[in-house]
Amino acid sequence: HVRVVESGGGLVQAGGSLRLSCTASELEHGVYLVGWFRQAPGKEREGVACLSWGDDIIYYIDSVKGRFTVSRDKSKNTLYLEMNSLMPDDTAMYYCAAAEIFRTVTNICVHVITTDWGRGTQVTVSS
Repeated sequence: HVRVVESGGGLVQAGGSLRLSCTASELEHGVYLVGWFRQAPGKEREGVACLSWGDDIIYYIDSVKGRFTVSRDKSKNTLYLEMNSLMPDDTAMYYCAAAEIFRTVTNICVHVITTDWGRGTQVTVSS
């Protein structure tokens, strides 16, 4: 069965950095690890950063542009999220997700159209 696993979350002071990692196994054909989503208490899950399979199209939510970087190592089947200049508003559970390759990354991230989720990794930014 499909297994998506995130790691790298933690507690950090405002201005600090964290690097999240995500691996997956048993993804169906035509499905790939696409990006990172987050959900803060009392809020809806939102797409933070999504990266196309060709690594040539990237979507970032406005609030993280210039601070977060999504990348992929295909040889390790791993997706990363480098988070710099963290702010208390970035505090949330961060989830990695897979999606169907035919969908655009903007559509995936904005409308949260995914096929498989990890259990999440908590990121807490103190002021």
